[in-house]
Amino acid sequence: MLTDRVWQEIDLFFMQQGSVFETLKQLDERFEQLGISYAVLGGMALVLHGYRRLTEDVDLLLTDAGLSQFQEHLEGRGYVKAFAGAKKTFRDTNTGVRVEIITTGEFPGDGKPKPISFPDPSQVNVKIDGISVVDLKTLIELKLASGLSASDRLKDLADVQELIRTLNLPSELELNDSVRSEYMRLWLSVEEARQRNLER
Repeated sequence: MLTDRVWQEIDLFFMQQGSVFETLKQLDERFEQLGISYAVLGGMALVLHGYRRLTEDVDLLLTDAGLSQFQEHLEGRGYVKAFAGAKKTFRDTNTGVRVEIITTGEFPGDGKPKPISFPDPSQVNVKIDGISVVDLKTLIELKLASGLSASDRLKDLADVQELIRTLNLPSELELNDSVRSEYMRLWLSVEEARQRNLER
């Protein structure tokens, strides 16, 4: 059973407040001071783009140099390794929120080489509510590539389907050829559901 504290945190989250947003805003300020280019990924990117989904952590895209700066200037100064031996997973010591870093050049999903990889954040970030977030096209491509290559990442395909539904995305969105057919499959499933609802 969910406690009152958990419900309160959920309410705060959907008002763009609470521990996850506090962590994100603090990171944005620190990155700005240090000149570190970044882009928010994952559940927070979905929220910032308009699909309201609960998330408990912050996923960030950094370059290798950005990760080195994070480790040099922020590790031990408000952020600690989430577990022994962690290199890219940290915990905000103030909020307890987990911060996961993905670096430019990594591959989504199963981690194996594919036409889509995590790009340089400076090339794909847009500002939404003052936060640098990966642009919508890139977010969709990364989620499709992840969901198609790793059977434990099917939620990434569901996230794209919900983005299509929530944002009323067009079928002709320009995407990498390696994920285009999956996007169309998801788009058609949303369109079919819309048609069924109109007939009721």
